Formats: sequence, structure tokens, C-alpha cells
Amino acid sequence: MIADVLERWLEDVVATPGLTGLRSLADVRRVLLEDALRATPTIAANPGAIVDVGSGGGSPGIPLAVALPDRQITLLESQRRKCDFLRKYASELPNLEVVWGRAEEQSVDAFGIALAKALARPPVAAELCLPLVREAGIAILWTGPTADEGALRQVAEQLGAVLETSDHGLAVLRKTSPTPAGFPRRAGMANKRPLA
Repeated sequence: MIADVLERWLEDVVATPGLTGLRSLADVRRVLLEDALRATPTIAANPGAIVDVGSGGGSPGIPLAVALPDRQITLLESQRRKCDFLRKYASELPNLEVVWGRAEEQSVDAFGIALAKALARPPVAAELCLPLVREAGIAILWTGPTADEGALRQVAEQLGAVLETSDHGLAVLRKTSPTPAGFPRRAGMANKRPLA
């Protein structure tokens, strides 16, 4: 039954306009399912509730909810239309919740893990994710092979975190202190005036 949920989700992502630029089921499976699951060992080794920031069509949150059924995952999405799409799958996966809103409006230091895949440039994604993560928690960013690690380190330091690993397009940022005063900044500021 759970495998059926993933297959339906993959097919719906391809069939629903505006969720991804990927057009073939094989590409969607590779990029949205298999690539998302690369983070499973890191997530399994770190405790706490998980938030998928800017979930879009549901990756990485939906595949991870299936792979880690004992972990609570929140899909955070600012576009109502995408939230409506995600809710179809949240009703079938008891460990999945959909929240319509922006990262800047959520509770600070509330999650053990924040995830961002195709949300924004890595330094911007880090600024949006790290305030959501409690001390000792992590943010995992799908950065691609050409991420500027220096900029990512700079943003992490400003937000009480360190770049723990950056390998094969996945960066793990560890929160070492509470979110500093002044963060998160107003909605949209991370993109308009990036920290790095």
C-alpha cells in the first residue's frame, strides 16, 4: 500500500502542471525520489521532528515519510495550490503534516531537522532553514555539485551553526547555538538581501 502511494505521487507530480520542470516519470523518480532518499542515513542518525521547507511537489518530504515511518515530517509550503496537492498524500501517511506558510513565519528552534531541496541558492536556503532548527539539530541542503561552501559557512556562522559536511551535493549544517536575535528576517529578505 505504501509503495502504491509513492507510485501515485510520482505519476501525479508528472501530470500536475507547475510542480516541476521534469517531464518523464524516469526523471521524476531519479531526481525527486532517489535523490531525496540519499539523506535517509543522516536523518535516521539525528533525532527530532523534521520540516521540509518549500516542499513544492513533496520532495524530499514524501519519500522520507515513507522511508522513515516513525518520524514526524512537516511539509512547509507557501503556495496554497501546492499545499492542496500535498494534502492528498498527507491523508495517507500518518506521519506527514502539511502547513501553508513561509519559513520566516514559523516557530524558531522548533525542529530537529530542516530540509531544503530546490528551495533557493544554498546560502539563502540555509538562512530560511536554520532558524527553524533547535540547538544540536541539523539542516540538510541539496546543494548541487557547484555550491559555494565559503558562502554557506559564512551564513551558518551568522545563524549559530557550522557546516558539518558537504559531499556529493548534500550539505549538513549543525546548529551549535540558539537562533540569534534578529532572525528570521522579514519575509523575502533572505532573497532580496542575502547574508552571503
